[in-house]
Amino acid sequence: MGGAGGRALRLFPFAFGKRSGLRARLGGAAPAPGSRCPAGGRREAGGGRGQAGGRRGARGSRTAQRWDFSAREESGAGARPGRGSADSGAAGAGGGGGGEAAGTQEAGESRSRPASMGRLAPRPLLLALLGLALCRGRVVRVPSGSLVRVVGTELVIPCNVSDYDGPSEQNFDWSFSSSGSSFVELASTWEAGFPAQPYRERLQRGEILLRRTANDGVELHIKNVQPSDQGHYKCSTPSTDATVQGNYEDIVQVKVLADALQVGAVAPPEPGLSLRLGEPFELRCSASTASPLHTHLALLWELQRGTARRSVLALTHEGRFRPGPGYEQRYRVGDVRLDTVGADGYRLSVARALAADQGSYRCVVSEWIGEQGSWQEIQEKAVDVATVLIQPTVLRVAVARNVSVAEGKGLDLTCNITTDRADDVRPEVTWYFSRTPDGAWPGAPVLARLDRDSLVHSSPHVALSHVDARSYHLLVRDVSKENSGYYFCHVALWAPGHNRSWHKVAEARSAPASVDVTWLEPDYQVYLNASKVPEFSDDLTELECRIVDMKSLQASVRFTVSWYYRVNRRSDDLVASELLAVMNGDWTLKYGDRSKQRAQDGDFIFSKERTDTFSFRIQRTTEEDRGSYYCAVSAWTKQRNDSWVKSKDVFSKPVNIFWASEDSVLVVKARQPKPFFAAGNTFEMTCKVSSKNIKSPRYSVLITAEKPVGDLSSPNETKYIISLDQDSVVKLENWTDASRVDGVVLEKVQEDEFRYRMYQTQVSDAGLYRCVVTAWSPVRGSLWREAATSLSNPIEIDFQTAGPIFNASVHSDTPSVIRGDLIKLFCIIAVEGGALDPDDMAFDVSWFAVHSFGLDKAPVLLSSLDRKGIVTTAERDRKSELSLERVGVLEFLLRVHGSEDQDFGNYYCSVTPWVRSPTGSWQKEAEIYSKPIFVTVKMDVLNAFKYPLLIGVGLSTVIGLLSCLIGYCSSHWCCKKEVQETRRERRRLMSMEMD
Repeated sequence: MGGAGGRALRLFPFAFGKRSGLRARLGGAAPAPGSRCPAGGRREAGGGRGQAGGRRGARGSRTAQRWDFSAREESGAGARPGRGSADSGAAGAGGGGGGEAAGTQEAGESRSRPASMGRLAPRPLLLALLGLALCRGRVVRVPSGSLVRVVGTELVIPCNVSDYDGPSEQNFDWSFSSSGSSFVELASTWEAGFPAQPYRERLQRGEILLRRTANDGVELHIKNVQPSDQGHYKCSTPSTDATVQGNYEDIVQVKVLADALQVGAVAPPEPGLSLRLGEPFELRCSASTASPLHTHLALLWELQRGTARRSVLALTHEGRFRPGPGYEQRYRVGDVRLDTVGADGYRLSVARALAADQGSYRCVVSEWIGEQGSWQEIQEKAVDVATVLIQPTVLRVAVARNVSVAEGKGLDLTCNITTDRADDVRPEVTWYFSRTPDGAWPGAPVLARLDRDSLVHSSPHVALSHVDARSYHLLVRDVSKENSGYYFCHVALWAPGHNRSWHKVAEARSAPASVDVTWLEPDYQVYLNASKVPEFSDDLTELECRIVDMKSLQASVRFTVSWYYRVNRRSDDLVASELLAVMNGDWTLKYGDRSKQRAQDGDFIFSKERTDTFSFRIQRTTEEDRGSYYCAVSAWTKQRNDSWVKSKDVFSKPVNIFWASEDSVLVVKARQPKPFFAAGNTFEMTCKVSSKNIKSPRYSVLITAEKPVGDLSSPNETKYIISLDQDSVVKLENWTDASRVDGVVLEKVQEDEFRYRMYQTQVSDAGLYRCVVTAWSPVRGSLWREAATSLSNPIEIDFQTAGPIFNASVHSDTPSVIRGDLIKLFCIIAVEGGALDPDDMAFDVSWFAVHSFGLDKAPVLLSSLDRKGIVTTAERDRKSELSLERVGVLEFLLRVHGSEDQDFGNYYCSVTPWVRSPTGSWQKEAEIYSKPIFVTVKMDVLNAFKYPLLIGVGLSTVIGLLSCLIGYCSSHWCCKKEVQETRRERRRLMSMEMD
């Protein structure tokens, strides 16, 4: 602090001992214990345990250090500690000396201070400023008010510190004073030799100990408190702060009272209470106190079962009743009560005992005292009262074990009860039914119930009656087969409780009574017959399941069927049957996993032809359907509630569905009636078909052609020419010769023989011809299934001619052009061999281009010219245009007008020669291809940069002239200034040679 604050701190020095905490005195007044803002001052870190001097007085001759706070004259410098003289006397004397020295120094400074610095602040103002400065810092706390304990009990005093600096773990010193004036060291967390001699033995015996609860908290424990322990206890913390702030100690007063609490048990007539469920019982204890102070008693009843204890009911020191866990509802209804009897008696009353009430009861009494609006428990005593034993109620229930009754008659069962309770208990009787003797009770269906108010709850055909005090009859009218099973009688005894309530004291269940309902079941047999047996795959299979020899049939009986399938195995291994379909009593049909999809597709058909006949039909029998089939006919009986219950199942003998499966065989032989013929003649080929193991076959035929091995134009290419299906429908496949659309014929000569003819054959028709025959079997009437496919032997067409040989080549005078120039490409045809008249030759010419440096891309058709002179040009997305013309008998010219960069690449032509035969027909020769020629398209640099250069030069000239004009105008009109030239005196220079 600067200014007056700094001077105030210099006026009040403080002295600190090593372990006695804050020893400051302000104006001769000691700080109040536990005060949040004591009259202390600041100090530097030297006031801690490690830097201060030794103890005062009896703790040795260690000198106490006195710290003097003086201010500096510099503005805002604040108070800085100054080291005072060491003194072995009391801390107060040292502090006084420091104050005098500081006062003298302040007086000297005030005399030397200028008038502008002001006067010293008055003493009250200095105290106020000092108080504000000290209201922040360390806080030591012990319990507020006074602590009251009883002789022989344990005393626990907690102490904690907060808002401190330094290490997180703090040390604590405890001192004791019987009068509150002079304190004697009691215990310390840091120094073993701190306690005074009278307390060292108690510390060694463990009667006094310190227990650290946290880094900033500790508890003082004094066991077996005696009257000499009454007094004041002070908790102090040595400073670890950088500056002295707050309080460093706090004091609490402890009062020790004599033991005046008396607790006793009022014993019952017997040491142990033996009760039955539902009977009441009472327990008593006494409690009183003769304490000179105003105290309250609190009482708690506890129940101990084994090692576990639970609270039953408590009376708090504030006069409130508090039921324990699980006793809330019983307390609210008045089943558990706590009453006072006389001046010091307390009675626990239980209206009806439960099994959970068994155990040892004890009475726990605690004494409380009120101090400054809060309550303290000063002691607690407990006494065992009694042990309660709950005897279970004896209850036995018996029912006749085995009963047989005819269908349609009445079932009468008696439930007999035996119990040792003679008081006012009421039974609740419930009859259960189950299909098994170990039925899940109480989840089994309830037939009838008689509650404790004698009200019967049952269905119309079931009656429950009370014959005498211990017998109850169950009557089931008009029994049927579904009533066969096991019957149980369950009895619960209810005893009246407090406030018209009832509680269950016992329950028991009888052994299962087996009831067998006898009836005349229908007598019948089942016969399975295969009316249609398949001989091949896809044949129809039909099975009939008939009911025969029916006897003892009633009008309330209906029949349903279930179909099963089992795979035939050659070994003796058992094979599980698969359910195909089952019909329930309400005529609903459910499919199995094997037949569900095929039944939805209509391949499996289940039907009931007559009352006693069921049929199963497989429309298309496959090899997977081979196996054994059998049926099961179920008899269903109608019940009283119009439901149907299955009463009997009769199985038929299995029927085996099997046929010998052999591989289908299909053989096709092709032959040529006229093996030698010339071009222009008719080619004829017949195909003979034979088959085995194919049911009612029909054949479809496909004629294919393959190029001979030596033909390199399209090697290994198979061409489909014409076909004829199983319904004798002819279809042209890939026959593309428009001039000979009617030149091929395929016809059916016989059921197993077909003939193919090709008129006006040409040299290009040379190759291998085959018949591809497929056999079809009928399925479901108009549908057909492919059974087998076979290929015939090849028939070769080979023309032995010595005609001309054609070759094609490409030539160009301009293989490298500039963009925009014309590209000319010539396709030249050369003829070798015999000379031909130009009128006997015609050509189909097509031009192709591959726009890449290599031939790695697919060729693109540019233009074509057929033998009739018709030109066809492909569509392109480029600006260049194409033209194709015949410039000579054997030359064809392709022009690319306005070439572009994308027009570069490899160009070649394909030629298909046509030669007129002596008979006047045109023969198509094999297609020939020329070698490619590479064409490059270059860019015209001059033309490309001509217009940009002209535009750039023009713009530069215009911009330069405009810049000159703007500069001239600016300098002439805008930036002109008149400068008045000062006249200078002209003086001659003195010659250097003049003296």
